[in-house]
Amino acid sequence: QQIYARQCALCHRLDRSGSPPAFPSLLDLDKRMSRDKIVDVILHGSGRMPGSPNLTTLQLNALISYLRTGDAGEGSASTAINDSNAGNASTAVRSQSPAKAEMAAAKSDTNAEPYLFTGYRKFLDPDGYPAIAPPWGTLTAIDLNSGRTLWQQPLGQYPALAANGLANTGSENYGGPIVTAGGILFIGATVYDRTFRAFDSATGKLLWQTQLPCAGVATPSTYQVDGRQFVVIAASGARDPNSPTCGSYLAFALPKNRE
Repeated sequence: QQIYARQCALCHRLDRSGSPPAFPSLLDLDKRMSRDKIVDVILHGSGRMPGSPNLTTLQLNALISYLRTGDAGEGSASTAINDSNAGNASTAVRSQSPAKAEMAAAKSDTNAEPYLFTGYRKFLDPDGYPAIAPPWGTLTAIDLNSGRTLWQQPLGQYPALAANGLANTGSENYGGPIVTAGGILFIGATVYDRTFRAFDSATGKLLWQTQLPCAGVATPSTYQVDGRQFVVIAASGARDPNSPTCGSYLAFALPKNRE
């Protein structure tokens, strides 16, 4: 349980309920995944999850047992979560509200910090959109000498909303921009519209855009071959469970007749 609290609870929460769909629940994991598969994912990672090759055999076995059964083991601190319940401690935890269960699990770990992260919880409306006024994602140019905002543009949109006339809302985005020597800013980052864009770095004006096969949630790079400049971005679609996923690098350059 202590190993889980240190290495897994950050994303999958202390009660193992996760924050689906980005961070799946680990409850009843033994019914969905074999022990060998659990070992492979823990050691080598999967998708966004990094591996934990630093675990000893003893630690790995203890963690797998806890993941598969929810039982922290006889004599462990977790058995004292509810003194009036002589049954399995995990049963006592699950019978409480999520908030109380997390607090109880945290208190059961004698080495736990007084404050623990309990997972990524997004404030969404009933339709699954951010429950605040847009823009829901922006691209901002800041003068680092003065701290003054030079310009700001909504970055990204939700295709379903755009089809109904609500475009340029901005959206969740991951991945930074690059700026070329000629003052062109390139950025992917937007999760839902899968668009790669180029802006004038001085004014924020949109100069060009194209749709990628999957979301380019990565920072692009630029390079030169035989005097011709290219911009490349990795497209994976990893952040949106409802969009296609792939593993592609896409490179772009000006047509030769325009150089």
